[in-house]
Amino acid sequence: MTVMETGRIETAMADGSDELTLDAIFEWLENVPEGIKVEIVEGNIFTSPQRDTRWDITLDVIEQLRTQYPRKRIKSDVRIDYPGYLNGFATDVTLLAEGAVMNDKGLWLCQDVEFVAEVISRSTKGNDYGPKKTAYATAEVPVYLIADPYTGQCHLFTQPKAGDYLTTLTVPFGAELDLTNTVVGLTLKTDEFPRD
Repeated sequence: MTVMETGRIETAMADGSDELTLDAIFEWLENVPEGIKVEIVEGNIFTSPQRDTRWDITLDVIEQLRTQYPRKRIKSDVRIDYPGYLNGFATDVTLLAEGAVMNDKGLWLCQDVEFVAEVISRSTKGNDYGPKKTAYATAEVPVYLIADPYTGQCHLFTQPKAGDYLTTLTVPFGAELDLTNTVVGLTLKTDEFPRD
C-alpha cells in the first residue's frame, strides 16, 4: 500500500487481497512522528501538525469538562471509527457516555460518544464542516462543537437526525455556550480561546 501525493491510497495489501480496512491503514501509519495528528476521512489519510492554538482550545474544553466528568470519560486524539466509508477519526475532544466500554479491538464505540469538539486546522477544515459532521450526525452524536480560531467563532450542532443536525448555533469567541439542556449539562466558556 502506498500513499500518493494526491492523498489517495493505492492498495496492494500484503496478503494479496484488495480489501482495505481501517485497521490495516492505521497499522501502516503507526510510525508517524509524535506531534502529528492522523485521521482517515472517507478513506483518505489526513495529517496535521499540533499547534499551540489548537492545543490551548482543546485543553480549555477538556478542563471545563473535567469540572463535571471523570478523566476516563474524556478522550483526545484517540481513534474512534464512525459510519461511512473508512472513517477513523482522532477527535480533538470526545466525551464518552457513562459505562462505555471498548470493543474486542480495544476501540471505543461511536455509539457511546455524547460530545465531540473539533478545533479547526486550515488544511483539514473542510472535513470538520463536511464529512466528519455528517458522520457524527449519522452516528447520532448528540452534541458537536467546532471551534474555529481563524474566524473566532464556535459552531454548535445538536439534535442529530438522518445524517444531519437539526439545530445550529454560532457564537463568537468570548461568548458562553449554554449546553445545560444537552447531555453535556454545563455552560462552556470561550473567553480564553485564542485566535490564529
